[in-house]
Amino acid sequence: MSERNSDAHTSAMKELLAVIDTLIAPNGCPWDQEQTPESLCDYLAEETFELIEGIRSGDSTEAMEELGDVMFILLFISILYEKDGAHTLADSLKHNVAKMIRRHPHVFADKKFKDMEELWDNWERTKREENKGTDKKCVFDSLPKGLPPLLKAYRINSKAARNKFTWNSDEEVEVQLKDEWREWQEALAAKDQDASEKEFGDYLFTLVELGRRKGIKANAALDFANQKFLGRFGQMEKLAEQRDLVLSDLSLDEMNGLWDEIKAGNEA
Repeated sequence: MSERNSDAHTSAMKELLAVIDTLIAPNGCPWDQEQTPESLCDYLAEETFELIEGIRSGDSTEAMEELGDVMFILLFISILYEKDGAHTLADSLKHNVAKMIRRHPHVFADKKFKDMEELWDNWERTKREENKGTDKKCVFDSLPKGLPPLLKAYRINSKAARNKFTWNSDEEVEVQLKDEWREWQEALAAKDQDASEKEFGDYLFTLVELGRRKGIKANAALDFANQKFLGRFGQMEKLAEQRDLVLSDLSLDEMNGLWDEIKAGNEA
């Protein structure tokens, strides 16, 4: 990072911190004055999802704006903790700096790793050392409980693999996936709703792991699929309107015809 950019970042950070200080001051905003770290959690989650949407849409301007919103909430939370005498923003940043340096001895020290597997082994050992004396004694104790299920499934499989608890090959995962599919179909055939839901979950969990091994993050992949469907459906609605058609009045075959037109146009 150039010195000029570093100065610009520092100046902008100071400006934003000053804005927050003004908002929560006695003559500031009544809403901001009532906030706590706990009350801001939902806003942080919402702004984070909006940032993710901006990034994945490829809209750099939107990402820039949403990144600022996320930073605002993060700094707001930090200032509230500082006001309560808990810790400062500097404490958080210094703690993270020390942690990143400690977990990257191949970058900040003279440690050498022969491959990525050895690097991840060291990462996990370092985390275990860091967690000594805390309530995070097991492999998955550090996994946030509030993660969305699909993202959590990916992280579970990833952490299990780092601790060498996984299938030996992709082919073995594919065999397991077929077994999970068969068990789901058997539960469906038995009209056992509870078993069907559980077996479907097992199938999804295994599919997430197969994707992970292929370099695919299931949560992101599904989000892209969602956006693609929504985009095409919106185009289909517009096409129907242009032809003076009411989409809800069309048969499935007629809607599929419009869908195929949109799909062919997008792939052209």
